[in-house]
Amino acid sequence: MSSADQNLSTIKGLPEGSGLRFSIVVSEWNEQITESLYTACHQTLLDAGCEPEHITRTNVPGSFELPLGAKRAIDSGKFDVVICLGCVIQGETRHFDFICDAVANGIMKLNLDYKIPVIFGVLTPENQQQAIDRAGGKHGNKGVEAAVTGLKMGRGDGLRKTVSGFSKI
Repeated sequence: MSSADQNLSTIKGLPEGSGLRFSIVVSEWNEQITESLYTACHQTLLDAGCEPEHITRTNVPGSFELPLGAKRAIDSGKFDVVICLGCVIQGETRHFDFICDAVANGIMKLNLDYKIPVIFGVLTPENQQQAIDRAGGKHGNKGVEAAVTGLKMGRGDGLRKTVSGFSKI
């Protein structure tokens, strides 16, 4: 959840990551931003106790290709969690709207259709500065958030029991 004046990466206690296998799918478009997201995500997983050999990176050309990259990771059967990292910066045309909508819906569909979590770590800023602010700048690093979400969902902590009779997935 984003806020204009909040560092989004302040995490109190990382979930345990040992034994979980992660695929991180990274968009090559807006490389300065996506590399920063990846570095923070990867380091957070390591800090949580994930074994380096259980973290696999796959590059795709752009954010539009993230759902297909994630689907291939799912189909391999090798991973407990897939994290998608990308950045789509608003331009002068509606292209931004179409790409953001397609990526968000593609990743959501994978979450609903498969039994492993697919994490949305895609920035959709209005300009380059907003992207920088969310990829290691004044608002923290969305890559950290994506990793923590992946850790929680991979362990089943992302869906907590809140009403008597309901259970975790």
